[in-house]
Amino acid sequence: MTEQLDLEAIRREIDEADDILIQAFERRLRAVLKVAAYKKANHLPVRDRARELKVIAKAIGRLQDKKYSKAAEDLMESIMAIARGLEEDELQNAEDKHTPAIEVGCFGVEGSYSHKAMEEYFAGKNINRHYYGVFEDVVKAVKNGEIRYGVLPVENSSTGGITEVYDLLRHYGCYITGEKCVKIEHNLMALPGATLGGITEVYSHPQGFAQCKEFFADYPQMKQVPYYSTSKSAEAVKESGSLHLAAVAGKQAAELYGLQILAANINYNGNNTTRFIVIANRPEQSADADKITLVIAVKHEPGSLYRVLGYFYHSGLNLTNLESRPIEGKSWEYFFHIDLRGNLADANVQETMQVLSDNCAYFKLLGNYRSDMGQER
Repeated sequence: MTEQLDLEAIRREIDEADDILIQAFERRLRAVLKVAAYKKANHLPVRDRARELKVIAKAIGRLQDKKYSKAAEDLMESIMAIARGLEEDELQNAEDKHTPAIEVGCFGVEGSYSHKAMEEYFAGKNINRHYYGVFEDVVKAVKNGEIRYGVLPVENSSTGGITEVYDLLRHYGCYITGEKCVKIEHNLMALPGATLGGITEVYSHPQGFAQCKEFFADYPQMKQVPYYSTSKSAEAVKESGSLHLAAVAGKQAAELYGLQILAANINYNGNNTTRFIVIANRPEQSADADKITLVIAVKHEPGSLYRVLGYFYHSGLNLTNLESRPIEGKSWEYFFHIDLRGNLADANVQETMQVLSDNCAYFKLLGNYRSDMGQER
């Protein structure tokens, strides 16, 4: 009986503490909304990691029993994560009410994989859609302010990096603000009434052909005609009226242009995925950014790349991609486009970026953004 009475007394003590805690928490959240309004008015980022660390240190300093230091740190991290989410929601709601539709563009046309990536990335947003026939036109449109964001393919799990996009980003000085990974399932499609044996010419983007090379090895009579994009290829077949022409494109293109699928999922890699990047004219930063893209050039001397890669190793940063591109006018010298895990608000990342900047012949941050974890390798 004594144990039961003691437990009830302890629970009442906890309830009293919870009452004080929840009242203080509500008061804190009301103050957070005031901070959100201030940041919006002064164009400040939501997260201020330096301020967060001071808050945590102050909270730990107020403890009477220091054995609770780790628990207090975890509590404050959780509270501040909730506060950041509240601030971001408040800022987003304000933007949705007062901001006109966002101008967004992509490579290809409606029904393309780029279009799919754009729709999925900006789902729930009020956007005006623009379509461009070549990669460079998307980048130019971002640079000159015609659109706020552009969506471009940058890497495929079967055929590797799309080097033209890397070159365009560097040439025009655009930044990466996000990414979206889309599963690619190529299909051979033609007008209703066409047969597989009757197809003599096939249209598609060169990447589409490269990802389906094993299929076409069995159909040597089909002439492969490189075209602007997979979706434009489907559109061209539709407009041709010929039962001898076909296109390699996604299912959404067949539905859009009224084509029948003669052979489904003809790409040789069953896990065929393309990573699309979202680009803008200026960098953006978010609290949940966990991926960094940068471009460097190392000094033209023995061991220079080895030393640079060592900086990542010794700082414990994980590289997820490395692409080399030749430097125009300099034989056998290269730019290196690097993807790695991290947030620029972290001190370790900041220190590594500074070391790279000091020791590379060329250094530029292209973006710190949230990775698309759902499909990324």
